[in-house]
Amino acid sequence: MAIQRMDNVGIVVEDLDAAVAYFEELGMELEGRARVEGPVADRCTGLDGVRCDIAMLRTPDGHSRLELARYRSPAAVSDGPRDRPHNILGTHRVMFAVDDIEDTVARLRPHGAELLGEIARFEDSYLLCYVRGPEGVIVGLAQQLT
Repeated sequence: MAIQRMDNVGIVVEDLDAAVAYFEELGMELEGRARVEGPVADRCTGLDGVRCDIAMLRTPDGHSRLELARYRSPAAVSDGPRDRPHNILGTHRVMFAVDDIEDTVARLRPHGAELLGEIARFEDSYLLCYVRGPEGVIVGLAQQLT
């Protein structure tokens, strides 16, 4: 049996409102917010006493989702500094296709986004860059060239 689709990518954050604002500025649409808690949450996560606020955002095409989670209990655990390099083991970024990479970076800067390097051209195909936003989350941006 094969998977049907990728449903969402989950990211744990401390400041849910700031993270939601950042991804809305990027162009994602907030589907809703909810509190997750109880026996099912405990069993699913393998944690005891889960109380978590989540926000679900979707891409404009409706095909991809991002779930932002703020743990109230048990407290979120940090595994190191938030300014880790791009080549760290594990999940290191979420990539989005954009129509204007320079405009997107400019709009994200007031929300705390910083370029990791610079906007680079890949052959005659793409402009690419990585930005670090709230909570240290790295977002890749790709603008297809015509």
